[in-house]
Amino acid sequence: MAFFLGIDGGGTRTTCLVGDETSVIGRATSAGSNPIRVGEPQARKVLRTAIREACTAAKVDPKKIQRACIGVAGAARPQISNLVHAAVAKLVGGEIEVVGDMVIAREAAFPDQPGIVVIAGTGSIAFGRNQRGEVARAGGWGFAVSDEGSGHWVGKTAVAAALRARDSGNDRENETRNETGETPGKDHERSSLLTSIMNAWHLETLDDLVRSANSIPPPDFSSLFPPVLAAAASGDALARDILMSAASELAQLAKIVMQRLETSGEALPLALSGGVFQNSPVVRQAFANSVRADYPHVKILPVTPDSVQGALALARKGKDKHD
Repeated sequence: MAFFLGIDGGGTRTTCLVGDETSVIGRATSAGSNPIRVGEPQARKVLRTAIREACTAAKVDPKKIQRACIGVAGAARPQISNLVHAAVAKLVGGEIEVVGDMVIAREAAFPDQPGIVVIAGTGSIAFGRNQRGEVARAGGWGFAVSDEGSGHWVGKTAVAAALRARDSGNDRENETRNETGETPGKDHERSSLLTSIMNAWHLETLDDLVRSANSIPPPDFSSLFPPVLAAAASGDALARDILMSAASELAQLAKIVMQRLETSGEALPLALSGGVFQNSPVVRQAFANSVRADYPHVKILPVTPDSVQGALALARKGKDKHD
């Protein structure tokens, strides 16, 4: 019997599946393993832990794996793909292929069919294939210059928006400063969004926030996505506006790919993947409204595909049978 392995190596979470020709027989979930986000040592550690745990659950020796497919953001860069390949090769026998996270997400949503997947997790990207086999992508150029609408983008935008609101006097903040411009004690009357951000990062003063937000290496802005959701749910208009802006950015990525791939009057179907879509009905609805304003008849899948299933499917197919 042949055994296969698929991994979705995200920036926040890593999922590993072990399967035979037809079934999943082992599964494991661990922390994020994207080298760009967590660094090389942590990525190697997490990948190997996930593989060991999934293989243990499946009662399969990792060396008996016939083929493995690992999806990770940035895989087009040799530095990333080589690192991931080397980390997995320490444990897994057989062929190993490293592909972009958008490839496994699209495979999970549209196996052997045309369609577009929009990913909004820690990062973001839109990727699709049309009826002629042509592929196109938009976004996904890294959190420093791109990843619009992602969890990282939402968190970073929230910090900037909360500080701008404080500057303009729209957040009801009342604070006193000493002669050096520093805040002597706790800030008072913080807005809901600013309070959520401060609590999430366990900070007490505005100066603490400024130092943390501008630190090198930068903080995990994606960790602020849940607090932004909570602030929006509590009625914070600024937090809701940020989510609406995220939806608009993601819709723009989708429409760029749709425009590049369209070969007929019928829009390609869309699948949504990642924690931003999964956890925010506001983002999902605003995204759909924006896309349908230009493509009224587009079909948007109601269920978010499990990207790791795409990785396992590609491992079963072999590297010469996908996008």
